[in-house]
Order: sequence, then C-alpha cells, then structure tokens
Amino acid sequence: MPDFFRRKPTFNREDAEHSDGPVVPDGLWVKCTSCKDLVYSKDFERWYRVCPKCDHHARLTATQRLNYLLDSGSFEEWDRGIVTADPLHFSANGDAYHEKVQQASQKSGQPESLVTGRGRIQGYDAVVAATEFAFLGASMGSAFGEKFVRAVEKAVELRLPFISISNSGGARMHESTFSLMQMAKTTAALSRLGEHKLPHVSILTDPCYGGVTASYATVADIIIAEPGAMIGFAGPRVIEQITRQKLPAGFQTAEFLLKHGMIDMVCRRSDLPETIALLLLHYADATMGRHTPGYAHASTGKEGDA
Repeated sequence: MPDFFRRKPTFNREDAEHSDGPVVPDGLWVKCTSCKDLVYSKDFERWYRVCPKCDHHARLTATQRLNYLLDSGSFEEWDRGIVTADPLHFSANGDAYHEKVQQASQKSGQPESLVTGRGRIQGYDAVVAATEFAFLGASMGSAFGEKFVRAVEKAVELRLPFISISNSGGARMHESTFSLMQMAKTTAALSRLGEHKLPHVSILTDPCYGGVTASYATVADIIIAEPGAMIGFAGPRVIEQITRQKLPAGFQTAEFLLKHGMIDMVCRRSDLPETIALLLLHYADATMGRHTPGYAHASTGKEGDA
C-alpha cells in the first residue's frame, strides 16, 4: 500500500537520449489545431498543411503561401526595402512601436507584413501580394499600403493580372490615421486596374478582418476563400455584445459568406493553383500574362501561346 502513494518517476529527456529505447524526434508529428489529431509532419507539408482528418487549413507564412501557389523558382520579390516608419513615435504600456516592429521582423523573417512581387501560376505571369500574419497580425500600415500600391501600379505598367492573398487583423493601430488612410489608398489603386481592364483576384484566408476586409480584399473581380476561413469586419463576439443577439451557426465562415453572396467561391488550398490558372486563362486576352511556352495547362494538357 505505501507504494501506491510513492511519487511517480518523471520523464527525463536526457535519460531518454542515452537509453536504448526508441525516442521520437522533435518535429516528427504536427498536432492539428482543430481536431487535435497528430499528423506526420512530412505528410502535413505534402498536403499543403491541411489536416487529412478534419480538412482544417492551417495558417501559412507568406513564403509558404507563395511556394505552394507559384511555379517553382518563378517568384521575383519587389520593394523589400520599404519598411515601417514610426511617424507618431508610438508607445503603449512601455513598449515602443519601433521595438515591436523589430521583434516582429525577427519572428517572421520579413521586414514588413506584406510581400509583393511577380511570379507564374501554372505558366501564367501575374503580380502577387501576400500578407505575413506573423508580422503584427499582418496589420496594414503605411509601408504595407505603399508596397501594395506600387505592386498594383507595376501590374498596370506590365499589363499583368493582380493576385492578392490576405489574412489580417486589420489596420495597424500603432499608426493611427496613417494606417486608416491605407484603406482608401489601396482601394483607389485598384480602380486603375479596372480602368485598364486588368483583373484582380482576391484570396481570403483565415483570419481576415478589419480594414483589410473593408478595403482592397473585397474589391476584386473574383473573390475566393479557403474552407473554414473566418472573414469579417468585427469579430463574432464583439457583434454579439453590441447587438445582444445570438449569431447563426457558422457566421463569418467562408461557407456562410458564399451562401449569402459575399464571395464567389470556396476553394481548397491544393486546388488554388489550377483554379487561378483557369481564371487567368479567361482573362488572358486582356492582359500580357499569357501562358509561358513549355508549360502545359493542368486541365487541357495543351501549351499556351507566348
């Protein structure tokens, strides 16, 4: 009976490393944040970081997103030197804004919350802008807006379609009115695409909220969302508190928005490259983003014209 109350031995990693028994290496398994099931990490990457059990689409970095979407080796980054300033010398709770920016850059590996450039999607040239959520929640500040507008202007100059990929918490509060101005700035830039009959395809991923949803992300010819993505302006909890009403099941999910006509389609991550390539094929006559010689289209197997 005394043995029952004896303290159980704790696991010691150093002992395990020197033991003859099997040891599970770090990073071998990934735990799904939705169903909590374990997925073999190599399979998880091969499946575009989508859980095979519950189909949950895990968040991606901007680099991962571009690697999955674009043809290998085709991406050329633009304006990496445009970085956030601190026009208000903002500080909150003793934390200076410029220090937060440095920490975010180290954490994400990106100098800003938006990555822009030119790449190919199954042979079709396009200008691409992808948000980096690890950088202050991919919030939209003055540098973000400037990079976005320059990318749109380059798309007009080159007569290429524009693809935006968004997940964001909205406008960056640290820059106050400077960040709110970017909503008008980015939306106005997109009007130039329309004037030149160039398409904007917007891809909304989880989560996409605030000023980004209320500006450029929903001003597009085609709006695509990933399955289960949460999309809105204010969050469900805030809306319930203000309206004092219970929201319907699935409110603000991509599927809910599709049902109510707010987006055009819900597309699985693995199907995005082919889906966007088909859209670019449809718009090809209006743009110079035509099929690169030597690329066979995934659905037809035929090469396009240069």
